[in-house]
Amino acid sequence: MAEVGYQEKEYFISGIATSYVNSEELQSDGKWSVMEGEGAEYNSRIVVQRPIDADDFNGTVVVEWFNVSGGLDAAPDWLQTHTELHREGYVWVGVSAQRVGIDGGGPFGLPLKTVDSERYGDLDHPGDSFAYDIFSQAAQAVRRPVGLDPMEGLKVERMIAVGQSQASFHLTSYYNAINPTLDIFDAYLVHSRARNSAPLSQQPQVEVPVPDVVYLREDQLEPAIMLQTETDLFSGLDYYRARQVDSQAIRLWEVAGSSHSDAYTTIKAADDKGDDPEVADVIATTSASPPFIECELPINDGPGHWVAKAAVSALNTWVRDGMAAPMAPRLQLDTQQAGFELDANGNALGGIRTPYVDTPVATLSGLGQGEGFCDLFGTTTLFDAAGLAELYPTREGYIDTVDESTDAAVAAGFLVPADAELIRTWARISDRVPP
Repeated sequence: MAEVGYQEKEYFISGIATSYVNSEELQSDGKWSVMEGEGAEYNSRIVVQRPIDADDFNGTVVVEWFNVSGGLDAAPDWLQTHTELHREGYVWVGVSAQRVGIDGGGPFGLPLKTVDSERYGDLDHPGDSFAYDIFSQAAQAVRRPVGLDPMEGLKVERMIAVGQSQASFHLTSYYNAINPTLDIFDAYLVHSRARNSAPLSQQPQVEVPVPDVVYLREDQLEPAIMLQTETDLFSGLDYYRARQVDSQAIRLWEVAGSSHSDAYTTIKAADDKGDDPEVADVIATTSASPPFIECELPINDGPGHWVAKAAVSALNTWVRDGMAAPMAPRLQLDTQQAGFELDANGNALGGIRTPYVDTPVATLSGLGQGEGFCDLFGTTTLFDAAGLAELYPTREGYIDTVDESTDAAVAAGFLVPADAELIRTWARISDRVPP
């Protein structure tokens, strides 16, 4: 953290959280009306990363709902966006909103109480019916502190809620049910969601399931970007059934060549400080989550993280300056709506374009791995020397096309300039396309 001018601290939070129940039948349009249900005591925690120098703070706090799919608190959106957060002066807050991250229950068995029973033994989570209010109270403790101030005097001007995959299912329900009742978040990044969303309440409280298809409600002022990969449209998530037209506050970004999880998130991100152009290379590895998951085919190493950073930047600009995020073209589905229309290189047509699909050195897909966790990691098929030579007869021509596609992505608002410079630099120093 100190190398990039940041510090990280952990805080324990406690109180009485409420569950929510519906006051009328929940509809697919997301215009849900809810009321408070049972209350329960809780003791959870938040993690706060903030600039060491207070003058570096840009006024915006990004609050991530920890993903617990693996049985532990994970921060995939932090992994994908941390270089942008650090260089632009955001504060990031991770929230242990769900029980599994504290007590366990997932496939990898690394909840907080197992990781450090002495430190986390007193944490107490009453169940995920209360997760929405725990998330709200955690954000309130940062935005409007009473007593201990996790911001250490920094003034919060804007607050963006983010969540990926399983966490985004909860953010979808939160946006539809809780956001209209509270004044906490200014914007939302709903990343890699499914066609439906998380239950509003579950056993042992009153069960409140949601419709099979759920849209984000379109009557809110707080902007939301739904950032979707190729995987998310199919692979059991079936988001293609919940696609919606952009509206005053809603944007749908579908990223060509991306997958639900990828090599950047599980391998590259840990060492990326935002200044090494080598991160722009495309690698072929079957290690999806070392040492836990090994896949049959090389996993996706596509452009998802680049566009995720652009999404955070776009939401911040939207809230700060009133300039709405750009609208994006949709990925082109095949006639059976079971996959995508592909170009001559095997990459998906349509969607958000980046150099990774418009000046490719590989076929990048969000599909094709098979069953289990690997199904979420997509595939990478590197072009051989003959294929690269046919596409790019000269190195100069390759560099020119990288520059053109990179410039186009920046101009469209789907790539931030600092990342564009890394991509351009890598094209010049890489030996992927020989002279």
